[in-house]
Amino acid sequence: MVIVKKPANILPLFLLLSLLLGACNRSEPTATPSMPATTIADSTVASSPAADPGLLIPRATSVGPVQALPLLAAHEQQMRLALQQPIPILTLQTGLDDNQRKAQELAIQDPRFQADLHDPATGAPLRNEIFGIYPLRESDVISATAACHQNQCLRVELYNYAINLTTLAVVDVTKQTVLTVVKVPYTQPDIPPALTQIALEIATNAPEVAEALGYKPADKDAMMANTKTALNRSRCERSEHLCVAPTFQKGEWALWPIVDLTDGVLVGIRWTAVGSSVPVTEKKLQNDVITKRYCETTTPLARDGWQLDYMLTSSDGLRISNVKFKDKLLIDSAKLVDWHVSYSQRDGFGYSDAVGCPIFSQAAVLAMEPPQVEALQEGNKQVGFVLRQRFFSEGWPNPCNYNYEQRYEFYTDGRFRPVVGSLGRGCGSDGTYRPVTRIAFAGKQIFAARQGNNWQTWAQEGWFRDPTTAPNPNEPPYRIVDAQGHGFYMQPARGQFADGGRGDHAFIYVTRRHPDRDEGDADLVTIGPCCNTDYHQGPEKFIEPTPEALTDSELTLWYVPELKNDGTPGEQYCWAESIPNNGIYTTKTYPCFSGPMFIPTEK
Repeated sequence: MVIVKKPANILPLFLLLSLLLGACNRSEPTATPSMPATTIADSTVASSPAADPGLLIPRATSVGPVQALPLLAAHEQQMRLALQQPIPILTLQTGLDDNQRKAQELAIQDPRFQADLHDPATGAPLRNEIFGIYPLRESDVISATAACHQNQCLRVELYNYAINLTTLAVVDVTKQTVLTVVKVPYTQPDIPPALTQIALEIATNAPEVAEALGYKPADKDAMMANTKTALNRSRCERSEHLCVAPTFQKGEWALWPIVDLTDGVLVGIRWTAVGSSVPVTEKKLQNDVITKRYCETTTPLARDGWQLDYMLTSSDGLRISNVKFKDKLLIDSAKLVDWHVSYSQRDGFGYSDAVGCPIFSQAAVLAMEPPQVEALQEGNKQVGFVLRQRFFSEGWPNPCNYNYEQRYEFYTDGRFRPVVGSLGRGCGSDGTYRPVTRIAFAGKQIFAARQGNNWQTWAQEGWFRDPTTAPNPNEPPYRIVDAQGHGFYMQPARGQFADGGRGDHAFIYVTRRHPDRDEGDADLVTIGPCCNTDYHQGPEKFIEPTPEALTDSELTLWYVPELKNDGTPGEQYCWAESIPNNGIYTTKTYPCFSGPMFIPTEK
């Protein structure tokens, strides 16, 4: 059994009575001032936007479960029946083909898959549910699942509510065997359509939502209904429960009904300012073409001395692999794992987004156009090329629609820079974006940080936060090299790359790579919460509780910048707006780009 550093402690059995998975926001307390703890009965709702859009008003009574919700009631009954079975797993029953049914059957019979179904002290059944069964794609294949290059394989995703655990099984249905079982603590699979409908049922039937909006909303009015969120001072905080926020626009405001799917209640509502907008024309989508051409197979690319393969993943953005410069393999893979978007340090709510393919994807923001290869210019001089991918919501630039850009810059002198950025507009004018980039370097590497005129080698896994300034900005502060000293210096973004970036102030993590254990070589579930302000962004899961030695090992580097948006006129950043131009409205963007530069040590 392959286990990803699972903590020894098991959460108590009281979560057995939960309805659905919990995991908005796995974290320790952040650096922001702590708030008094409240029970679920002390739920909160927001005042009207005209009164105070940022105020959360405690209520004396709970925003309790709305009666007569048939979808919610049916799911509760299904869960009760599942707990009475010898294998207490609520399985998927509808919409499955023969291969999916077989994969589910094989997975749930595997002892490794069953390892956490019961309380170890009492033997009582714990709540478990299959959330998804997906085809294993080329970008998901690791050494332990190499047979899937020839055979039909699927990934079965299980959630354990009681101990907040995702279990992922890769099943070879051709050979009728389970190849791997991976446990990822304190993470949650993306919710299936049935749970999205339950969230909409709760939100659209809540009297608090109708009162705030001035009308009873319909399902079709909601945006981002299946994207995980958080809310401080409720059980949506710190990964206790799964919470989502079907969002409704009203004029220049967005209303967030925060739905706790674990208890089946509305725990609060919150307003954010989104500004004025005008409708945009419907974009012509190329979903089928993009999926067939870029999501199902890799595309080779050779240019300016570089060779690589690229592919759109299900939820980890545009992935590059087998990256060589002048025939030397440098990077096994690089990709964009998560987008964490927070709209309030005090209240701690926002979205945990992902970007990926437009069809059969778990991502919230999708690739609506193919990848582009373009010349890379510095002034009038061509210095390399860019591999660029945009992910955006169909309604962008309207409020609560997102536009992310991911690009890889390759220079003729051997430099390399992975770049991610937001082009706005999002669900508020005070958002903080924290994208998570993962880079797996080829071969055994050594990571070191500059200490004066010397280099301090890291002996074990760890993390740090890059400062906003450095004693000597011309000296790269970090390096990743092989035993012969060949590799890269790393220069984090501090506003020096002439792309409008204001500096990343990034969290940087270095972990020992385990290709056979799948700590991110295949597509990852959302590993981090939306709204933590400290180092708990997700990659620490592969370090804690006991850091491993980095000696004589392959390394993975995780880079998480902090990008604060601003809609203030003259100061716009991570923002977009519609402006009149020659009698029509056009979109003006104010992007925020981030990402470190890797400079060859030979340069």
